[in-house]
Amino acid sequence: MKLLTNALSVASLAAISAAINMAGVWPAHAQVQLSGKTLPLSLAQDAAQEAIRTCEASGYRVSASVVDVAGVERAFLRGDRSTIHTRETAFKKAYTVATLGPIFGATTSGMLTEKISKTPTGPALASVSNVILLAGGVAIRAGDETIAALGVGGAPGGALDELCAKAGVAKVQERVNALTAPQP
Repeated sequence: MKLLTNALSVASLAAISAAINMAGVWPAHAQVQLSGKTLPLSLAQDAAQEAIRTCEASGYRVSASVVDVAGVERAFLRGDRSTIHTRETAFKKAYTVATLGPIFGATTSGMLTEKISKTPTGPALASVSNVILLAGGVAIRAGDETIAALGVGGAPGGALDELCAKAGVAKVQERVNALTAPQP
């Protein structure tokens, strides 16, 4: 079993590497934080709340997750009466755009899904743990650098989830722009 797991991990890494090369993007642009800026918990919570509020105003019962570029969930909010699967989809959408978006030059999971679908090895990325190729995740950026992502799950379609996630990011963007890098 361990040998099979190792073989699958090697195959997944090979697929990611091939997809990166096919996309013409180099690993130096991957999820390496250059500035050292991180998204404070208060901003992660505010973004998630605004995304849920926006979707609820349209009658959509959703959940929202904020994930940093290391793939760690910083905040999760489950909206009132949202279904259980929305936790997983919200997290995976945020995780996907936070960890793969910088590699492919994509700031939304919808954009990323479109780019990946055009590469021959792109579908293999769907087998990587916590990656989901659906719209609904939006990068939270400080300047040109992704520092986190907000994912929304539960609206009737990823494009609607993504609109709510964009509203959540917009709510905190000014405060994100004011973040300063930690001093050594």
